[in-house]
Amino acid sequence: MFPTVREVLALDPVRRGAPRLVAGETALDRPVRWVHVTEVPDIATLLGGGELVLTTGIGLPADDAGLRAFIGDLAEVGVSGLVVELGRRYLTEVPRVMAVAAERRGLPLVELRRATPFVRITEAVHALIVDAQLHELRATEEIHQRFTDLSVEGAGVAEVVRQAAELAGCPVVLENLSRQVLGYDPAGESADLLLDGWEQHSRRIRPAGRTAYDVDSGWLVTTVGARGQDWGRLLLRWPAGGGLGGSRPVGSPPTRLTILVERAASTLALGRLIRRDAEGLERQLHRTLLTALLDHSRPVDEIALRARALGVVLERRHLIGVMVRLRRDGAVGSPTSGDGVPSVDGPGPPPSPAPWPAPTTPAHPEAGPARLRDLAEAVGQALRETKLSGLSSPVDDQVVGVLLALPDVAAEERALATFAAALRRRHPDQPSPGGNNHRLTVIVAAGSGVGSLREVRRSLVEARQVAEAARRDRRDLPVFRLPDVGLAGLLHLLRDEPRLQTFVERELGALLAHDARHPRDQLLATLRAYLEQGRNKSAGAAAAHLSRPAFYERLARIGRILGVDLDSVEACLSLHVALLALDAVRTP
Repeated sequence: MFPTVREVLALDPVRRGAPRLVAGETALDRPVRWVHVTEVPDIATLLGGGELVLTTGIGLPADDAGLRAFIGDLAEVGVSGLVVELGRRYLTEVPRVMAVAAERRGLPLVELRRATPFVRITEAVHALIVDAQLHELRATEEIHQRFTDLSVEGAGVAEVVRQAAELAGCPVVLENLSRQVLGYDPAGESADLLLDGWEQHSRRIRPAGRTAYDVDSGWLVTTVGARGQDWGRLLLRWPAGGGLGGSRPVGSPPTRLTILVERAASTLALGRLIRRDAEGLERQLHRTLLTALLDHSRPVDEIALRARALGVVLERRHLIGVMVRLRRDGAVGSPTSGDGVPSVDGPGPPPSPAPWPAPTTPAHPEAGPARLRDLAEAVGQALRETKLSGLSSPVDDQVVGVLLALPDVAAEERALATFAAALRRRHPDQPSPGGNNHRLTVIVAAGSGVGSLREVRRSLVEARQVAEAARRDRRDLPVFRLPDVGLAGLLHLLRDEPRLQTFVERELGALLAHDARHPRDQLLATLRAYLEQGRNKSAGAAAAHLSRPAFYERLARIGRILGVDLDSVEACLSLHVALLALDAVRTP
């Protein structure tokens, strides 16, 4: 907003005085906030910093110590510079002691070798300041108007970032909280140089506050978010040549650039909220239709009509039910006896990966719903990216359901593969809450394709059951189908069957009753470790974190309680199936 000392020296009223720089060349880019004329030596107490001081020197001290003190006081208060007119007190040049003191303190000292009316200099500089202020106000008004229009128009991220870079004349980058670039505009510079090694560079930019300027890197940064949920940062490099391999920025960016990045960040945050709210209403309608298909609560003709009104044609299409959910994978935190119960036999070998991922417990009460909303948004984005038509919305607290409407059966495999790939790009694996080693991975499960809307419920239900069964599958398949989930999937499909439940009770009931009476024993975990290690007792003991004698003693007790020979392949096969069936029955 303010002119610099260098710019003031280029003004006509100053040039008529034949100015000559005596000291402080390195500080010529200091801003001049005001001009002050003085002829007394103790003027520093009346100044606030940023002034250009004009004097003829007639009131300055005559001794060297006094001149040093005068220069020191001006430098201490932070004046922009000192201009001395020659001819009244100093005939040909300012005293050398004054020049040396000014150079030492980095204070610009200028001689005017011809008489110049100070009022002309004051008028010119103040006019320059007022013009700059008016320009700043007009620029600020344009910023507000431009971003208000963008908000009303619902402009996307790329357009908002482009407009910000155009108004600023500087490179602008939008990143998420993981320092991944969501949008950028290099403002005519090299995009390769701008984004090369971005994540590492960005992590070194750590200004204090929501909006602040990082002097070392030359980036003006503001946080992007709303409703207490920050989701990114908007960065503007000032000056354009600084930061990445350019010259070090001097001073702070003008106020209008701070206003610009904050208005741009507000526009981005508002746009995201509007899109989420609009998409939320659309997803509510989608959820109503998907729920109606699952519950048979509405006639299929009515569902088809309402879907067509939403732009989704379901008649004469090949329809596939798809369910998307999260699974937690990774290492176990502390040694357990196999079912999450700490071992009572002391420390054992290092823990191995958990055979059955535990249910995710959100670190915050809102973490679960927020994660489901993010997953639903990623599913919607994946559908738009792949240009697939269908209904999609959360169908319960864990699962996002999708009904794909394809032109024919030949498009099924390719559509599922492209959708799954796009979804994983939109929703990559994430760390599980709680700071452990687990990661949340996306499971995509698809039912069998059907040719009519009346058969869709079967495809949706099958997809949901496959998704549940796939939680126990350690493979990372792009799409799980019914043949992929094997015996565990079959048992999951049959989990509500009374005969399966009766089989579980017959095989494991006595052991379950024992564990209920003796919670510290948890012999079921020992049996699980033994069977999952292929009846290898040494490997089973290691998996259960027990010493081998303790493990053998527990196996003997299990055999007595169940009345079976654990060395029998047939008996162990039956028990293993019963364990898988028990897991299927217990799955929420």
